[in-house]
Amino acid sequence: MDAVKAYAVEMTVHLNGLLKLGEVMNLIEKPKFEEQGDLAFPCFTLAKELRKAPNIIAQELAGKIDHPILEKVVADGPYVNAFLNKRMVSKHALTSILKDGSAYGSINYAEKKNITIDFSSPNIAKPFSMGHLRSTVIGNSLANIVEKCGYQAIRINHLGDWGTQFGKLIVAYKLWGNEARVKEEPIQELLKLYVQFHAEAENDSRLEDDARAWFKKLEDGNEEALSLWTWFRDESLQEFGKIYNLLGVHFDSYHGEAFYNDKMERIVSRLEESDLLQVSDGAEVVDLAEHDLAPCLIKKSDGATLYATRDLTAAVYRQETYEFERSYYVVGHEQSLHFEQIFLVLQKLGYDWAKQLTHIPFGFILKDGKKMSTRKGKVVLLEEVIQEAIRLAEQIIAEKNPSLQNKADIAEVVGVGAIIFHDLKNDRQNNIEFSLEDMLKFEGATGPYVQYTHARACSILRKAEYEDTATKGLNDSYSWSVVKLLMEFPAAIERSFNYQAPSQIAKYLIDLSQEFNKYYGNIKILSEDEELESRLGLVKATTIVLKEGLRLLGVKAPDEM
Repeated sequence: MDAVKAYAVEMTVHLNGLLKLGEVMNLIEKPKFEEQGDLAFPCFTLAKELRKAPNIIAQELAGKIDHPILEKVVADGPYVNAFLNKRMVSKHALTSILKDGSAYGSINYAEKKNITIDFSSPNIAKPFSMGHLRSTVIGNSLANIVEKCGYQAIRINHLGDWGTQFGKLIVAYKLWGNEARVKEEPIQELLKLYVQFHAEAENDSRLEDDARAWFKKLEDGNEEALSLWTWFRDESLQEFGKIYNLLGVHFDSYHGEAFYNDKMERIVSRLEESDLLQVSDGAEVVDLAEHDLAPCLIKKSDGATLYATRDLTAAVYRQETYEFERSYYVVGHEQSLHFEQIFLVLQKLGYDWAKQLTHIPFGFILKDGKKMSTRKGKVVLLEEVIQEAIRLAEQIIAEKNPSLQNKADIAEVVGVGAIIFHDLKNDRQNNIEFSLEDMLKFEGATGPYVQYTHARACSILRKAEYEDTATKGLNDSYSWSVVKLLMEFPAAIERSFNYQAPSQIAKYLIDLSQEFNKYYGNIKILSEDEELESRLGLVKATTIVLKEGLRLLGVKAPDEM
């Protein structure tokens, strides 16, 4: 039973064909204040047709509307406001959520059609820094959301695993490297060698020549160069895997830049055949002046390919491999021009699917108002930040609940969840201020607050030894506020999908947690009376939605904290 639809059907009948059902449903909104009702229909659009003032139309319509699901209907100025039958609607809503369980809120936009999502993409042999956090958690959440909406998410980690830096790294390793040390601490040791190379190269220019020569060997398939490159890549992936495991992130493909080395010439040939390539200062470019954009560089004057060449090749490969319905690129907003160029070049090549490519940009992480990428010249390592968050979470949990079992496991869930939630509750386009102390608070708009609300609800169910039973519905105002929010979960998922915005779900979970805690503070849930089972049904439904909402963000929901 859809209360909005029932109200719209009743309204349509009494409008005598002036508006169709879909038009009426699109006009229905929520009143600004709760005391004004649950649904409102504005009469402005009818004024011209009926040649009456909207408030007169509202009075006439309000007297005609009658349906069991509507407790009362009143005219409020130019609006027809409806108050829903709390017990009837809450019974239906809670029964539906309890029956669907974690599937509640699912939308079947597409039966397993593919959406490729390019996200995270750290550079091999370099640390996984805080700079990679946003792409990683936004991309992972979007993958969960598109799956909730009926698509198959193809998670792609387009690794930065090619370029002249590998020539430098090979030279540095051959001069100063130690195999045992690299195996023990791969990323830290490789970074030291890379930094040492640059320091030494300032006084010895021959090192740069050697680096170029070794990268040329790598490009030409030299056995030693390829062996070292493969080793550096494998060691890096193992290290990255530890962080991905902590964050609960996985990928379907680790095809990085190197994967496309032998596939680019085909794209360059297609550009030539389509008369799209022009020579500019010795370089080969695609002119985009008609779109008021700078030319897209395809090949440098020395014949070397660029990021654009690889991204064009990767897009074609992904369409041929996955036949995607849509393709997302979760990359910082500083790359907006690059993707605008790529998408246009693909369209010029005649690929209709290029219109389904979407760049999903995001802002920076700031610390004290400054971009959080370096600190006293050193990279801020994501793993260190995560471990610090876990340590602080364990400290807070030990103070709040000293008798709690599995403190270390729950601290990991809370610490990691706090970092992810803090990122995703913000509009992705905005820069966000980083503060472990703020994001680990158990009150306010934080991940731990939502997790704690879930744990509190689970605790009530344990005390009551609750087993799923039929609910009769509830009609008090506190439960009604929670029920109305529970019914909005599918709409929050829909918004998050349409706008590629996990923040829609995060903000929704904060609102639901706040309403549930008001309910908990004002209603004696475990009172032995005829409504006990219905109240427990509401608590259970809340745990289902909180847990599923957190899962869509990539955050776990502990049963106790």
